[in-house]
Amino acid sequence: MQLYEVEVTCPDKDSAREIAHACLRARLIACANLLPKVESFFCWQGQIDSESEVLLRMKTPAEHFDAVCKKIRASHPFQLPAIIALPVQAMGPGVEDWVLSETQAAKICD
Repeated sequence: MQLYEVEVTCPDKDSAREIAHACLRARLIACANLLPKVESFFCWQGQIDSESEVLLRMKTPAEHFDAVCKKIRASHPFQLPAIIALPVQAMGPGVEDWVLSETQAAKICD
């Protein structure tokens, strides 16, 4: 089964945590990593801009990508969150099974 690492930048840790928890509660992702103090440079509305942001990385089966995007958009403060899915080429022994196990809808995680 194809797995993705989904990345999105957030303005702060609180918004990144909110998105991560919403995705975990919905069993859409197995885990999330927050990488604070990422400096982002981008073009927006015809201007080059930069911001200090938090990078949120989440591991999920490819089949959950659309639902993860919906969860992100539901609580993300940016008008256009830059959501990127990177296909995972390989994982350590047992990690793929763990991701798939943790993203089964029947499981409950508080």
